Amino acid sequence: MANTIKLTVAQALVKFLNNQYIEFDGKQNRMFKGIFTIFGHGNVIGLGQALEEDPGELVVHQGRNEQGMAHAAMGFAKQKMRKQIYACTSSVGPGAANMVTAAATATANCIPVLFLPGDVYATRQPDPVLQQMEQPSNLSISTNDAFKAVSKYWDRITRPEILMSACINAMRVLTDPADTGAVTIALPQDVEGEAYDYPEYFFQKRVHRIDRRPATKAMVADAVDIITRKKKPIIIFGGGVKYSEAVEMYKEFAETYNIPIAETQAGRGAIVWNHPLNLGGIGETGGLAANMIAKEADLVIGVGTRYTDFTTSSKWLFQNPDVEFLNINVSEFHAAKMDGVQIIADAKAGLAAIEEILSTTDWKTAYTDEIKIAKRKYDTEIDRVYNVEYTGVGFIPEIDDSLDREKVFAEYQAITGSCLTQSRALGVLNECLNDTDIIVGSSGSLPGDLQRAWRVKGSNTYHVEYGFSCMGYEVNAALGVKLAEPDKEVYSFLGDGSYMMLHSELPTSIQERKKINVILFDNMTFGCINNLQIEHGQGSFGTEFRFRNQATGKLDGGFVPIDFAMNAASYGCKTYTVKTVEELKTALIDSKKQTVSTLIDIKVLPKTMVHKYGSWWRVGVAEVSKSQKVHDVYENVILPHLAEARKY
Repeated sequence: MANTIKLTVAQALVKFLNNQYIEFDGKQNRMFKGIFTIFGHGNVIGLGQALEEDPGELVVHQGRNEQGMAHAAMGFAKQKMRKQIYACTSSVGPGAANMVTAAATATANCIPVLFLPGDVYATRQPDPVLQQMEQPSNLSISTNDAFKAVSKYWDRITRPEILMSACINAMRVLTDPADTGAVTIALPQDVEGEAYDYPEYFFQKRVHRIDRRPATKAMVADAVDIITRKKKPIIIFGGGVKYSEAVEMYKEFAETYNIPIAETQAGRGAIVWNHPLNLGGIGETGGLAANMIAKEADLVIGVGTRYTDFTTSSKWLFQNPDVEFLNINVSEFHAAKMDGVQIIADAKAGLAAIEEILSTTDWKTAYTDEIKIAKRKYDTEIDRVYNVEYTGVGFIPEIDDSLDREKVFAEYQAITGSCLTQSRALGVLNECLNDTDIIVGSSGSLPGDLQRAWRVKGSNTYHVEYGFSCMGYEVNAALGVKLAEPDKEVYSFLGDGSYMMLHSELPTSIQERKKINVILFDNMTFGCINNLQIEHGQGSFGTEFRFRNQATGKLDGGFVPIDFAMNAASYGCKTYTVKTVEELKTALIDSKKQTVSTLIDIKVLPKTMVHKYGSWWRVGVAEVSKSQKVHDVYENVILPHLAEARKY
């Protein structure tokens, strides 16, 4: 009979987490770095007591907002290439509900995070307790059931012994490269404190090996066949290239056969910008070069990508009538997309098997100087974008809209004293940041600007969450990235809207003495969506930050100015407000000398983001409208693109 240890559910859980390890390519490390906490009545007496009494090797961080701390956990796991993670705990009720958004962000991006929300009483005897959600049709439902839709594994510990199977299955999913994401284990607050004689073997050291799934011979044969039949392929780097640690192999493969490389948001930054085969971002937020080559490609080799609508430009980008897809992905689900030839394997192992056979042939691509020309045009365009300055009337002539753009510029300049454009500020930042500095982004216009125009100068220095494009990820994830890379400078790039949405872990960075740098672009607008509505025939409605006009009753009064530097200073950050290139350069130089977190409030003109390059994004434009502009967009833009888009 096995020896046992009498522990509460919470104590057993903490002990179990301390004994989980991940092994990848023979390298082994503790699976859980720590746990982010916000305690309430539903978890402080249970899990909180266990962590106070004996946390083991777990580092306990005090969060400020449940969503924010969970995004920090995700940022850490993403930067660690999913090889080490955090857990997050909250009370049931609003605390748990706050974490649902972060769970969705993790699952959409295939990033492992363990969620441990407290729950209502399993016995139901004190019901309804504080923060309990009562559903008359089913009394077993609590707030935590909301996690089911956004978790890759979900369980509820209604009896102490259930913890064992729940934990084993949780580790299975958290370490599965093909199907990982958020894992939720709900902990009823009475059960957290209940004791059980757990067998000692439950707490033994467990090593979860992330093995490289090999490709079958038939898959390899299919891959070699389609490659050798094609003349102008393009490789799309998805996040799987990074997580598989296969970057060097794919770079060498591309160099050997002269294949251009394009990047998704998750795959961007695998190789530096000036590599001769790196065409940069692809798709709706892609750059000039990748989108030029993609339209003519007869083979798309998608590696570790989910083929989102932004990557494929709503399945419209690939215009060659003979184009086919070769998908190398450890996930069967993602490998089947775009009706492609499926190589269901680890990115590195799959390519190694393909290359072994392909190297025995004399196949080469038929590219002559197309890649160099596209690359040269792209580099020239980025130089232009980085130096765009406000020059008065006709500033952005390529966009015809009903707004008086000059009036908006004049109004903004009168309030802020700034005529700095967003793309010019981006150019200064790219010039001044070091090769090893890490940038973090997620939402608004900046991910588009970054994928189109940011010159990545160092490996794994580009960290943009775009699977969920969650506003409020940026500042909080930057803390997680800093925890993962404590010796590097971390810069959070975000707009004023995202900052106001959530920046809760900025004061946590002060508390932890983990310096992050917040680069805030203040244009007094939800700039990305404002641009989207204008592009599709609408006016500027509900996307600029304006006072309510007493005369009209609408939000069409003057701009609402905010001093973001003053806000961050109240937390203890070193702050700067800049409105010229010279002020921005000075602030960046001084911020590098600081030991506390910094915030640079950059006042940038609205409507000066980097615009698209030969792409299309399908959005639901009204088929019937009182506006002639909306009608024209539907008839002349939407319908033709729909007809040209591939159907899968």
